[in-house]
Amino acid sequence: MAGNPRTFADVQRTVLSCHKESTAEDKMSFYDSWSELYEQDVMFLDYRAPLLVAESLAAVLHEDRDKALVLDVACGTGLVAVQLQRLGFRNLHGVDGSEGMLELARSKSVYQTLQKCMLHTESLPASSGSYDVVVIVGALSEGQVPYTILPELHRVTKPGGFVCMTTRTSTSNQLYKKQLQAVIEKMEQKGLWERVGVQEIEHWEKSTSVHEDEQDSKYISGIIYIYRKSRCQD
Repeated sequence: MAGNPRTFADVQRTVLSCHKESTAEDKMSFYDSWSELYEQDVMFLDYRAPLLVAESLAAVLHEDRDKALVLDVACGTGLVAVQLQRLGFRNLHGVDGSEGMLELARSKSVYQTLQKCMLHTESLPASSGSYDVVVIVGALSEGQVPYTILPELHRVTKPGGFVCMTTRTSTSNQLYKKQLQAVIEKMEQKGLWERVGVQEIEHWEKSTSVHEDEQDSKYISGIIYIYRKSRCQD
């Protein structure tokens, strides 16, 4: 047993730090240093997004989940892939900018491939139209992956394939969410994809900020977007 067990205050400080603006290199260094404690910390937060996203995708893909090729963007330690595998998805590829996170993801043996990719500055390491499903969970928020990545998510998805995205809907993330939704809607208006479902989740994770402790709730809210890429692309 460690002499100084992790406390919620420790988790709170770490989570608040991860949303601060910094260079891409500093951000990845932060995630490398956090990787060993990451899963313990998200358990503290009762972080439900990986399970909820997997269930949402399973509800859309009723058949042949074992044949669907899935790209898990900003895959972290593999929490989403574990839930997807549990529900019958078998062909899982992951990308992340943190080597520390990727090492832990490899240890789970749920991915067929894992690649390092600096999502802030690099294109996704995949050809256009490669994946049946592209998912990004927990990374689209202030101080993390910019919403400008959406065209890249769309690019690597097969025509008729699905893109699943999440973000927090808490007070501190409202500006980012507004900007994200503007890009989503603009792409929809251009006929690049169509909305399959949008699910708002009241209890996304425990709040780490007193400013987000709204209506006497200890949780912040979040949202899951699922869009289907148009089959006909110019």
